[in-house]
Amino acid sequence: MSDTPGLPRIQKLSTRLANQIAAGEVVERPSSVVKELLENSLDAGAQTIDVEVEGGGIRLIRLRDDGCGIDKEDFALALSRHATSKIHSFDDLEGVASLGFRGEALPSISSVSRLELRSRARGSDSGWRVTGDGGDEIGKLEPVAHPQGTTIEVRDLFFNTPARRKFLRTEKTEFSHLEQVVKRMALSRFDVGITLNHNQRVVQKWRPVSERAEQLQRVAQVCGKAFADSTLQIEFQAAGMRLWGWVALPTFSRSQADLQYFFVNGRIVRDKLVTHAIRQSYQDVLYHGRHPAYVLYLELDPAVVDVNVHPTKSEVRFREGRMVHDFLFRSLHQALAEARPETVAPLATSAINAFSESPAADSFPVQPTQQFGLAYPRPASSGVSPQAVKEHLQGYQALAQVVSGETVTSDSTEDAAIPVLGYAIAQLHGVYILAENQHGLVLVDMHAAHERITYERMKNALEGEGVKSQPLLVPLSINVSEAEARLPVTFAEVFTELGFVVESIGPETLVVRQVPSLLRDADIEGLVRDVLSDLSTHGTTRRVREAINELLGTMACHGSVRANRRLTLPEMNALLRDMETTERSGQCNHGRPTWVQMNMDQLDKLFMRGQ
Repeated sequence: MSDTPGLPRIQKLSTRLANQIAAGEVVERPSSVVKELLENSLDAGAQTIDVEVEGGGIRLIRLRDDGCGIDKEDFALALSRHATSKIHSFDDLEGVASLGFRGEALPSISSVSRLELRSRARGSDSGWRVTGDGGDEIGKLEPVAHPQGTTIEVRDLFFNTPARRKFLRTEKTEFSHLEQVVKRMALSRFDVGITLNHNQRVVQKWRPVSERAEQLQRVAQVCGKAFADSTLQIEFQAAGMRLWGWVALPTFSRSQADLQYFFVNGRIVRDKLVTHAIRQSYQDVLYHGRHPAYVLYLELDPAVVDVNVHPTKSEVRFREGRMVHDFLFRSLHQALAEARPETVAPLATSAINAFSESPAADSFPVQPTQQFGLAYPRPASSGVSPQAVKEHLQGYQALAQVVSGETVTSDSTEDAAIPVLGYAIAQLHGVYILAENQHGLVLVDMHAAHERITYERMKNALEGEGVKSQPLLVPLSINVSEAEARLPVTFAEVFTELGFVVESIGPETLVVRQVPSLLRDADIEGLVRDVLSDLSTHGTTRRVREAINELLGTMACHGSVRANRRLTLPEMNALLRDMETTERSGQCNHGRPTWVQMNMDQLDKLFMRGQ
């Protein structure tokens, strides 16, 4: 090939050019530099880290830590490519427990900036200093006074690569990205104190904490007090995995995914499998188009997760992806289901305040009929009898007859345990129930609350019976890829559980012979293709369950008590008691809140009492 006219001969790149090429993957902007340096400090066992920047990090980035430091003999390798203390063999690479491991950060940063490295190792009599200015050679090693730990100064980022420097944004924008990186690191290690200074001004300061309550305070510093006041603390363990952290109530939803922090063994990641599992766990309580908020930590054996799959190490690959997906989904699904009024009562008011940024109530569709590209049948044509819903409504009337004439007053319940949602005292405009509890006033949207109760009962009834299948009069043939054609055999049990009978009749052809009876009028081909896509990507699917739940949700909406229907006090109290025992009763099927608490202090402020 070297003799081909017009083509240059193969030659080895210079060290400087190779480092600058590598820097293009590692160093994108000042925030990338801070991320790499912070990871090195945490790997060195630092307990205190100070970050100082000027000009958004373009002019100067200085990081000091009190870690183990660098030995004098290792300074020559510190700025060399692929030199690291984190791994030494392929076996180490398969079970990486440190944040850094490639040995590319310092040489890449040094190749596009003026860098100074000062460090003193633990037990050493003095510190040492070395510099780099983007050239092939590093400066002479010199002794310097320095406490135990390391200080790195990065000046004039991209001074020798003007094309890269032109892509940088304003000082404010660059510092905003940099601050977000520091915040993520502050959430990854609660036991480390971190300070961030910009242009000689302290911007953020986090002290080391260990208790859960103190950790939540740091979370509030990063994510805001409204998030911290609207969260559920969770902790689950199974199959060698541990998931803990905080998830926001569904009523605290966001218009964008800007409050989502997920850490795998202390490393923040943005993984499609993780995002999919969390999104599915919120699917039944979150309005379409909204995003959940969470700060979660997954701990598992480093040997079963590959962190060497992305240049910036922001993605991971799990050896048992399906097991991880199921663990995340089931854990969060259970946590949200167990969020009964007694567990979220102190959070209700702040959660509703946070929800005020959501679309207005009128913008929530009362009857969602399409999702995932499927057209769902209306309840009238579903073939499911509404008798169960009618009996449910009649149950409230029957209860009213049993306890008719009994008016609950505060005097009669002084010595009795007051329920979380209290006792009904009135109905407002046929829409809201007003109840009194030990905290103050409870406002309940009776239609939304009854809709959730009805929906959950219909789901439980379906779970007990299982998904029933119905044969197609004319089997449906679907053209797919060769890989997809093998999935019905690989996941035969999954298709059977979903109520499908799907067979492969050719290398690229599937035939559908039976479908879930509830979805007989849906877009079967589109649903099967979605299921195949989920199985191919995640090894699991909930498309069919979501489609059935969407239909049940529509039926529950139409079968629930409507606005302007007058309820007696016993009927209202029966509804409140059902809410206290129903899963996910804090939101209706469309993600709207069903109730809100107003304590006495808030009511007093309305009338300026005590001022």
